[in-house]
Amino acid sequence: MTNPSLLILPGDGIGPEVMAEVRKIIDWFGAKRGLVFDVSEDLVGGCAYDKHGTPLHDDTMAKAQDVDAVLLGAVGGPQYDNLDFSVKPERGLLRLRKEMDLFSNLRPAQCFDALSDFSSLKKDVVAGLDIMIVRELTSGVYFGEPRGIFKEGNERVGINTQRYTESEIARVARSAFDLAMKRGKKLCSMEKANVMESGILWREVVTEVGREYPEVELSHMYADAGAMQLTRWPKQFDVIVTDNLFGDLLSDLAAMLTGSLGMLPSASLGAPMANGRPKALYEPVHGSAPDIAGQGKANPIACILSFAMALRYSFDQGDDATRLEAAIEKVLADGLRTADLMGPEGGTPVSTSGMGDAIIAALDASL
Repeated sequence: MTNPSLLILPGDGIGPEVMAEVRKIIDWFGAKRGLVFDVSEDLVGGCAYDKHGTPLHDDTMAKAQDVDAVLLGAVGGPQYDNLDFSVKPERGLLRLRKEMDLFSNLRPAQCFDALSDFSSLKKDVVAGLDIMIVRELTSGVYFGEPRGIFKEGNERVGINTQRYTESEIARVARSAFDLAMKRGKKLCSMEKANVMESGILWREVVTEVGREYPEVELSHMYADAGAMQLTRWPKQFDVIVTDNLFGDLLSDLAAMLTGSLGMLPSASLGAPMANGRPKALYEPVHGSAPDIAGQGKANPIACILSFAMALRYSFDQGDDATRLEAAIEKVLADGLRTADLMGPEGGTPVSTSGMGDAIIAALDASL
């Protein structure tokens, strides 16, 4: 039996630093849990442009299509700001999502008890928060045609088109319903059916798919009202499903409920491959943070939690994913803090590698 395969794309900025800590975690699972991965590594983003003149080489794209999962660090940096739009670092990530057809983006917002004071909301509002936003990732206004900047008469006009087919809505809805069945059996669908025809279709199709899941309590909410409710009482939600644009906005809003973008992972899932596993890309929500790159200040937890999501959703290792998440919670409860987590109450400062080492020590203690 072959080992599961994992392609690592560290990317730019702090990407290589946080990914180095993930590599240590992967090695630990191989040595201590017998969970051995065939790991390969390649370039994406600005570093790929520097070497190949493109943010994602065709050979790297082919590798991504062949492995069981892709783990990505971060892309981008100010030195690439003046590049043509077609070769900006972010285009490498978008190509991965599009060509792997990763239509379902899972963005958890979980507030560890030790960090509940970091949120801008009151502690009782966020303590124990554990919600999941499922964002449609390959269609909608970011991909619809026509799009572009055109001349009309004496002025320019910018055009983007919101477009969804029934099948595109149905498949991400099923992804969300399947997830809800494994959690609290409660799903809220968010759109703008009051002013957008695409929102009307979205609500109709999600309702139709919901009939296949009678155990799941389905509700609908306008996306702007959803944003308000997420800041008023986020724990009323369990799983939220929404389109590409609103998902982009709402998931970032939910991310900050937890207090730090450095803590948040994500998964982008596609259709099942021949082995039954979904095509998948896992990445932290944070950016490349070039201002702190190379200084040992980056928080590796989001990237490590992204690997935990890979354990759970790609490799059916839910118990090991829980073990890793519990180790992270233990380290935070013990007061260890990277620079982004140092608040008024203090804590024990650790470097990027120091946080990785502490998590491994907690994993050792869990055996």
